[in-house]
Amino acid sequence: MVSATETTIAPTSQPTATQKLATAKLPKVKVNSSRFDPEPRPKHVFTVRRIHALKIDGRLDDKAWIKAPIIDNFIQRDPNQGKSPTERTEVRILYDNDALYVSAQMYDTAPDSIVARLGRRDAELDADNFMFYVDPFHDGRTGYYFGLNASGTLYDGILLNDDWDDDSWDGVWEGKAQIDANGWTAEMRIPYSQMRFHHQKEYVWGINFRREISRKNERDFLVYTPREESGFVSRFVDLIGMSQIKPRRQVELMPYVTTRAEFTDQPKGNPFDDGSKYVPGIGGDLKMALTSNLTLNATVNPDFGQVEVDPAVVNLSDVETFFPEKRPFFIEGASVFNFGRGGSNNNWSFNWGNPNFFYSRRIGRAPQGDLPDHDYANVREGTRILGATKLTGRVGTWNVGTIQSLTERAMADVQKGNRRFQSEVEPMAYYGIFRAQKEFNDGRQAFGFLSTVSRRDFKENRLRDQINDRAYAFGVDGWTFLDDDKTWVVTGWFGGTKVHGTSARIFDLQQSALHYYQRPDFDAVRLDSNATSLSGWSGRVMLNKQKGKLTVNSALGSISPGFDANDLGFLRRTNVVNWHLASTIRWTDPTTFYRRIHWSAAVFRSLDFDGNTTASGVWSGMFFQFLNYSDIWVNFAYNPSTLNTTRTRGGPLTRNTPGFELGARYETDQRKSVVLSLNYNSYTQKDQGNFNIGPGLEWKPAANVSVSINPNLGLNHQFAQYVDQFDDPFATATFGKRYVFAELDQVTFSSRMRLNWTFTPTLSLQLFAQPLISSGNYKNYKELARPKSFDFINYGTGNSILDPNGIIADPDGIGPAAPIVLPNLDFNFRSLRGTAVLRWEYNPGSTLFLVWTQTRSDVEEIGDFRFGHSLDQLFNAKPDNIFMIKLSYWLSR
Repeated sequence: MVSATETTIAPTSQPTATQKLATAKLPKVKVNSSRFDPEPRPKHVFTVRRIHALKIDGRLDDKAWIKAPIIDNFIQRDPNQGKSPTERTEVRILYDNDALYVSAQMYDTAPDSIVARLGRRDAELDADNFMFYVDPFHDGRTGYYFGLNASGTLYDGILLNDDWDDDSWDGVWEGKAQIDANGWTAEMRIPYSQMRFHHQKEYVWGINFRREISRKNERDFLVYTPREESGFVSRFVDLIGMSQIKPRRQVELMPYVTTRAEFTDQPKGNPFDDGSKYVPGIGGDLKMALTSNLTLNATVNPDFGQVEVDPAVVNLSDVETFFPEKRPFFIEGASVFNFGRGGSNNNWSFNWGNPNFFYSRRIGRAPQGDLPDHDYANVREGTRILGATKLTGRVGTWNVGTIQSLTERAMADVQKGNRRFQSEVEPMAYYGIFRAQKEFNDGRQAFGFLSTVSRRDFKENRLRDQINDRAYAFGVDGWTFLDDDKTWVVTGWFGGTKVHGTSARIFDLQQSALHYYQRPDFDAVRLDSNATSLSGWSGRVMLNKQKGKLTVNSALGSISPGFDANDLGFLRRTNVVNWHLASTIRWTDPTTFYRRIHWSAAVFRSLDFDGNTTASGVWSGMFFQFLNYSDIWVNFAYNPSTLNTTRTRGGPLTRNTPGFELGARYETDQRKSVVLSLNYNSYTQKDQGNFNIGPGLEWKPAANVSVSINPNLGLNHQFAQYVDQFDDPFATATFGKRYVFAELDQVTFSSRMRLNWTFTPTLSLQLFAQPLISSGNYKNYKELARPKSFDFINYGTGNSILDPNGIIADPDGIGPAAPIVLPNLDFNFRSLRGTAVLRWEYNPGSTLFLVWTQTRSDVEEIGDFRFGHSLDQLFNAKPDNIFMIKLSYWLSR
């Protein structure tokens, strides 16, 4: 986060545009000559038009700066809130028809102590920084930030929801820094083409500045947000003096070429791939300003290759693993499509998985269809996106955004015996996302909507029973503040979905892990084999107290059993009614013992649509920051006995035994050359539990180099890990099925290792590696004794019989029940994934990437954790190596 506070609310009331423009006629004088007097705070600052030539080199010796008014009345927020800064800062702003120009002189009484760490763009570095914030729409809620650190590393991003930020946006602008005998300087040129704003004769924009002095942990602002308050953009002062700007309708084109070489481990005799493949590529991105506040992005044959692979996971649950988006076209401006979270500065959750109506990784995903019977097959890793457009900005008083995308019909090459043919594995598909939101009364209220559409064109009818034919989602959201001070706010959203497909497809969808309509004791719904659509609803309302020493966060939400946003969104669970009440007390004034303390507590509960309590508990956590800037976070929770709707994977309810959670995290001062951390978490129930511990080390041997390693050890013992279910009419106590479980002892070791080596602000090398070893030993097979219990019948006890090899179990011995063949689920899985990325921005906006990705994995059906043996097998495994060169060139007119 680069904003001033940890919480957010909507903006405070602002003077009208007429009132502000009237003040623009005041003389252009130096602002507040009492530079170290924190009061009164300025209402406005001034800029003048650039007359003389100006070179962006960070030296501030150009004649143009002489006429610019000085802005120097900064004030501390940290560490001594409201006090005068310990060092003087002078800022000047100029403008012309094309750009804003910002210069900052950061005086320092000890220039040899300036911290100048070098990193690639937007890198999180502990260094001396200067930030310029601007709100061109002057709405008190949105804007941009542009920053430099003392080594010249660039930072930029967008501001939203008054106090949030998003660094996924990368503008094309210039910035340079220099260290000199007086301190250090920053100089920026920010083209209007990189920002959206309303075209006017005269302009009043909101602005703010921030200076960070790393060695003192000091943050100085022109205007800041007090620690027990919220709202950032709404506090900006007015920038006055800009007029007669005629911004061009910027058109940006970025063509690219790629060369990709793949050397992979393929089955012997594979007729489609001998293990080496060369794939050239060409495409382009277009960015065009349709108006001064509306931008069109388009892409043809886009390159959505990731420069960092997804981490390896061992998922034994029935819930899909969520991976974050990493593709530039989707992450840039993604905040436009945020839904249901505006107004509130916090959106806490306890056993609530908030639906994502739009999850961009669904577009271009791996083909979903099954292959026909085959000996060999060649299937693309991802479905190719033929083209996509994105339109974002403002239409009148509405914030709008839309993405339109078309993906190819993916055909797999298949060979069976001597026959070779192609088979469809993903139909051609259209995806559409539409978002709009309007604010009222200076942001005190807002209303918006979001809609998604998926439609597919099938070539082979067999896929119709496997993939949805079409899916729709629609939701409305908004907020309202309840008082003039904007302390209390109500935020809410409500939405619905409808999925269409063949009766076979919808029948399978009803029985999927998201819905479990087939549960024999599920009274709220009924499994329908004739249905050709599935629909549902969801919604949530939140009440927040966002100011003061004591804050409150509460929510009530529900997701109906038929709600399904997973076609173009992401959703973990349905059939839930959830509420929580939480509160936080903050001690923010430093004492002789600590710098700040936050203590939070909450109560929560979840029910299903039959009224069963599925989760409940109390939680508390406390954060300490000590005088030496080390941090510690501790938390605990207690969960009483509740009912479980998913343990049997569509079978009857079972019982959750009471559980206790304990967690802690400690981290030393991040400014130091060596930073240590330690994470601990455990959850304990009767006869089962899990434990995770992860130390961390970051070493900064030089100002432009950092090395980090984060190993993690996890121990997981489950008394009843799901194995399978078997039909048996004699299992009358469990509705004609036997639900088989086993004890599981799982050991997982993983580590994330990174090297960041930045040669210049535009040339960097990043190395990433993630080894993972996980073993699972299944033993003591058993079956559920009765619904709504945590009681089991162990095979080989009572009337049941287990063969000496533990492979076949007869649940009732000499009785009529058929024997069960128990699967061997023991595993020892190991994986190594890594990337090396050399990135060179050889011209502003133009980049060369050299990427090497290696993945290797191996698995055995043994349940023992053998670290040495696993490492040997891992390094003996044949790797997949992928080399890629990508060259893009930014053109603008």
